[in-house]
Amino acid sequence: MKTNLILTTLLTASMLTGTTSAAEKNSTIQRKQLFNSDWQFVENDSDFTQAKPVTLPHDWSIGHNFDAQAPAGGAGGYLPTGKGWYRRTLTLGKGYDGKKIRLYFEGVYMNSHVYVNGRLAGGWPYGYSSFWVDATPFLNVGDNEIVVSVDNSKQGNCRWYSGSGIYRNVWLVTTDKTYIDDWSIAVSTPDTHHVNITATVVMSDGTTRPLQQTIEVDEPRLWSPDDPYLYTTELSIPEGDRIAVTYGIRTIDYSAEKGFMLNGKPLLLNGACVHHDNGIIGAAAFDDAERRKARLMKEAGFNAVRTSHNPPSEAFLRACDELGLLVIDEVLDGWREKKNRNDYDYASIFDEWWQRDVDAMVLRDRLHPSIFCWSTGNEVIERKKIEIIKTAHLLAERVRANDPQKRPVTSALAAWDRDWDIYDPLAAEHDIVGYNYMIFKHSSDHERVPNRVMMQTESYPRDAWRNFRTVADNDYVVGDFVWTGLDYIGESGIGRYYYEGDVPGESWERPLYPWHGAYCGDVDLTGQRKPISYYRSMLWNGGKTVIAVREPDGYLGKVKTSMWSTWPTQQSWTWPGWEGKPIEVEVYSQQPKVKLYLNDQPIGEQETKEMKATFKLAYQPGTLRAEAGDESDEIQTAGTPAAIRLTADRNSLVADGQSLAFVTVEVVDAKGRVVPTADVQMTFTVSGAATMLAAGNADIKDEDPYFDASHRTWHGRALVVMRNNGKRGKSVLTVAADGLPTARLTLK
Repeated sequence: MKTNLILTTLLTASMLTGTTSAAEKNSTIQRKQLFNSDWQFVENDSDFTQAKPVTLPHDWSIGHNFDAQAPAGGAGGYLPTGKGWYRRTLTLGKGYDGKKIRLYFEGVYMNSHVYVNGRLAGGWPYGYSSFWVDATPFLNVGDNEIVVSVDNSKQGNCRWYSGSGIYRNVWLVTTDKTYIDDWSIAVSTPDTHHVNITATVVMSDGTTRPLQQTIEVDEPRLWSPDDPYLYTTELSIPEGDRIAVTYGIRTIDYSAEKGFMLNGKPLLLNGACVHHDNGIIGAAAFDDAERRKARLMKEAGFNAVRTSHNPPSEAFLRACDELGLLVIDEVLDGWREKKNRNDYDYASIFDEWWQRDVDAMVLRDRLHPSIFCWSTGNEVIERKKIEIIKTAHLLAERVRANDPQKRPVTSALAAWDRDWDIYDPLAAEHDIVGYNYMIFKHSSDHERVPNRVMMQTESYPRDAWRNFRTVADNDYVVGDFVWTGLDYIGESGIGRYYYEGDVPGESWERPLYPWHGAYCGDVDLTGQRKPISYYRSMLWNGGKTVIAVREPDGYLGKVKTSMWSTWPTQQSWTWPGWEGKPIEVEVYSQQPKVKLYLNDQPIGEQETKEMKATFKLAYQPGTLRAEAGDESDEIQTAGTPAAIRLTADRNSLVADGQSLAFVTVEVVDAKGRVVPTADVQMTFTVSGAATMLAAGNADIKDEDPYFDASHRTWHGRALVVMRNNGKRGKSVLTVAADGLPTARLTLK
């Protein structure tokens, strides 16, 4: 039988949205239905008599108290892990008889096994890979039991906070026995006017047939960070199956002579490394949270991200496509030799699973125009052994074999012992060579290997100017990816600052509880940009003049910094008790000179150096103003707390059990200015068509659990995350605190 591929192209920039949980109850059989609702969950025991109802995505670790004795330690954010079991009933009508029925898991951390009616149907050990389970042989018309076991008890298996459970979406995919293989679809553009689309059809007898077709596009609109235009094409076959495919048209080129080129134009990659968690809601990868993560990076001025050190969620990549963020998609942290203290990290399964995990990343993600580069690893332990060259070659070739676009392959190399030149054969296995913290090696390496294309895959936050100039001045260094764009849970205290008398040293030297997160992000745990974010963005993108104030050394104690920290700095002129004492002000500006005024009195004028002017003066309350050319910025001393201000990132919630609203809570004075000294204990209540998913602040030393309805503000701010409960109607957040009027926010 001959099977043809039929294509219908919609020349629009819109994305097709996934089916929501409300559609699970639709009587019409849909090809892909979200399978997140109506699960039961029990922790550490398979006895479901004690189960509680949950709606996915679900991270059970974040629902616990912080514990200094947690087996995952500081790497895992001092949160417990363990084992968990999920159960759900799948009821199939007669219309499903004779269908192909698969379960698609976007991510389960980790060591998952999927049982259908008591029989093992599939599973996956690596918690960051997406995987398919063919449930057809095990299903019956009527009620069916789906059980998923998850084992995250063997610690440590990860160097950062992984979360535990079915933390990404699950889908029910129903087709005829002849269907289009979802991950077989690939798009390539030999030139910008022609789009090649290939796919594989799985026949009812299990055989496969490759299909290919070329679309001619007149006057194509090219995808870029400034214009992330997307095309949608519907693939269908006469047997009835059809899939909508979204992609972008763009070209990528790179060389040591011309740098990185997107659509034939040079582009400096201003990047950030990001971990997969979503701050106070943990690892749960809600679509709204993943899109917010991408949006925060875009708003902070980045044009690229690196998914350190694992494949991200599909929702995150969709958001990067739509918002215009370039992506390094990374598959693994380590290879054959372990990084963790026990034998439980990826090294224990590398030989058996590396091909399947590389395939899972590339086949799933290769349609995304945002992905410009694949990464096969990060700071691998066996980097000095000759065998590593073969391993790197195998990984890179596996990636290339699955990607018709032939995007470059990298991995992040580092040499803490400074023994570097011996890595030349390893570097040669990569199209672009990733340098972690090896900024001082670019020039000499270029002299030795002039055709090598380099990229700073990790850099220190404090080196913002040097990192920028290295990329801007050297075409052979195509980009910089700072560690990190966002604060995250785990790697506890890696970016901390502390005070004389606190436990000294770096995070890897000793446990630093109650620190349970990194604090090296340009954006804090509540989504607020730190001053370093405005400075970094100004270097790469330009921008208006900004005032920042360094915390006076001795204000709360003698300040000590660590390798990934910057000096504690705020956009605040509220320092009670420091009147008459010296304080240092930084003004970030592209202008050659900056004038500073305090209460309209001139303080002085400074030339900018590295787009920064620094002033020292005696602190007095009032208004601090900077003038630079025709630009100005000012900050004022806040008064006493007078009110609670609530600001949501949206006006309404969708009645799907998935929709989230992130609400910023601020303590303000009578003039509406945030009071940065206000650490106020607050109680949060959510009613109506929503529940409280999480609450917290940006202080990563705060031991209050994120599921608790009572939290204090830090620097005058907190964050509450509201989740729709599947019902329609208004959702109300009520915030109460002693001495302040109760505040309410209503979402439609």
